[in-house]
Amino acid sequence: MTPRLDAISIITADLAASLAFYRRLGLDIPDGAESAPHVEVALPGGQRLLWDTEEVIASFDPDWKRPAVGGERVALAFACDGPQEVDAVYAELTGAGYTGHLKPWDAVWGQRYAVVLDPDGCGVSLFASASPAAK
Repeated sequence: MTPRLDAISIITADLAASLAFYRRLGLDIPDGAESAPHVEVALPGGQRLLWDTEEVIASFDPDWKRPAVGGERVALAFACDGPQEVDAVYAELTGAGYTGHLKPWDAVWGQRYAVVLDPDGCGVSLFASASPAAK
């Protein structure tokens, strides 16, 4: 038997802020989830995205420590339908007060690419083929 990726987990200092951010990216997170210490949603393809508060992690791993400045808890990437959507989503998120880390640019590997930080400082990449016809 071979292990298979089942879930991606985010450790968050502010669950409500993290869930609000990911809702803006289109994830279907149930209303009221902010009051739970652990949240999970199903993703296309059968994987799950999980959120746990720092307190939950510390409850079973007393040696866990918040990452140092510059360290990340996880990094996610969201595919967009085209270069214009990368720009629009970046503008929407930064306009809503989230921190832009890398403004949209045309990367040498053929994608329109940008990075916004979630409320915990994790990099969230937005990308699309730089050529609107290719996906």
